[in-house]
Amino acid sequence: MMIIDDHVEVPAQPSRLLIEPTPPELLRHPLDFLFAEHYRHRQLCRILDHLAEAAAADLPLMARADDFIRYDLALHVIDEEEDLFPLLRRRCEPDDDIDQVIGRLSGDHRDDAALARTVRAHFAEALAKAVPIWKIANGPRDLRQFARQERAHVALENAVVMPLARARLGGEDQRALSRRLAARRGIYLEN
Repeated sequence: MMIIDDHVEVPAQPSRLLIEPTPPELLRHPLDFLFAEHYRHRQLCRILDHLAEAAAADLPLMARADDFIRYDLALHVIDEEEDLFPLLRRRCEPDDDIDQVIGRLSGDHRDDAALARTVRAHFAEALAKAVPIWKIANGPRDLRQFARQERAHVALENAVVMPLARARLGGEDQRALSRRLAARRGIYLEN
């Protein structure tokens, strides 16, 4: 029986099925770092769509997607909820209407967390049985739904939140954000 926590040796995959690491030096430019993370989330969505349709079990790819959801995606939500969103609430102008946008995004985070648990349970079952996702009840549907939700969420953040952040967050705000994001990842940034 395979446990998701086991380290899985990952064979080479076509580039569209990889989730590229974000270069740690981007932490010095926190808005670029967050934007790069959004790109990684879109890569996850491509993988989820692939796994939902795959005829054969790709256990290493499932394990990587599970790890990404469990660690990287969860960390990104913390970055936004604890650092970016409160900072934007303090810096945005009333006409920016940021509270409504952040309220929607925070609601998305809650909805995504529930669906992420379901997707991870599907991965656990598929990994334990060494079967493709289509053999798991509701597996393909839930993976596709999670990918759709994540794409819509990232699109809203890229279209509204990131431009506002670039316009409203000054140098000291961005340096503080850099330090917080880096510390959360166990990285020390020298000034």
